[in-house]
Amino acid sequence: MFDGAIVGETAASDPESLLGRVTEISLQDLTGDFSRTHIKVKLKVNGVRGGECKTRFVGHDMTSDYIRRLTRRRQSKLEAVFTVRTKEGYRVRIKPLSITSKRISSSVKRSLRKKQEEVVREEAKDSRLGELAEKMIFGELPKKLANECKTIYPLKQVEIKKSEVLSVPDQEEVDVKVITEEEMEEEEKEEKEEEEEEKEEPEEETKLPSKPEVIDQFRDIKGVGPTTAEKLYDGGFHSILELKEASKEDLTKVKGIGDAVSETIYKALHE
Repeated sequence: MFDGAIVGETAASDPESLLGRVTEISLQDLTGDFSRTHIKVKLKVNGVRGGECKTRFVGHDMTSDYIRRLTRRRQSKLEAVFTVRTKEGYRVRIKPLSITSKRISSSVKRSLRKKQEEVVREEAKDSRLGELAEKMIFGELPKKLANECKTIYPLKQVEIKKSEVLSVPDQEEVDVKVITEEEMEEEEKEEKEEEEEEKEEPEEETKLPSKPEVIDQFRDIKGVGPTTAEKLYDGGFHSILELKEASKEDLTKVKGIGDAVSETIYKALHE
């Protein structure tokens, strides 16, 4: 989701000890966007390949000073916590934060939370983890929450204050692994050997029969003369198999082929 951006470096006595490590980095450092310094992204190492660690998104948080700047006097702050499941099976806890321009009642807050829960669950159900994370931290999900809540009460600002991956699909755990530099070299060697073998083996070109050859084959069908055979070819049939798979109606659609002729051809091919 971050185009393979480099997070940093870490030391380890052996590759196995890197698995499961969690690092935190600002979204600004990942994307170069200075307007997102208040968002902290958490990434967990779930694979090591040679001297390179691969990570996956495990949550995000917003700095406390940014949260404090959002609220003012005579405004209502609406917080919620939803636990949802993504398309591929990740369980994610999502905490939206909404700010209203005026104070609102408890009943309005309940209605807003209910609507937000519907929206968040629907988005999670139709998104993979990376897609959901992008929607949360780049603003698409907060905008949708604000728009959907307009019918209940207009919101001044909506943010996804925090998210956390609670559990991962079983397959994710299986895919966690360490590949040493020796294994990488072996893989590269095998790939090169396969490429060389493919170069040595010339590709066999499938030569299609020419029009005269196909017409001759059609003429072997009972009731089909040279003119009818040519009409069939020009009508889009270029093999006996295609004719056999065609229905009587398909044959009748060929220009110059009537019901009687199509009936004769169909019977001859299916006797």
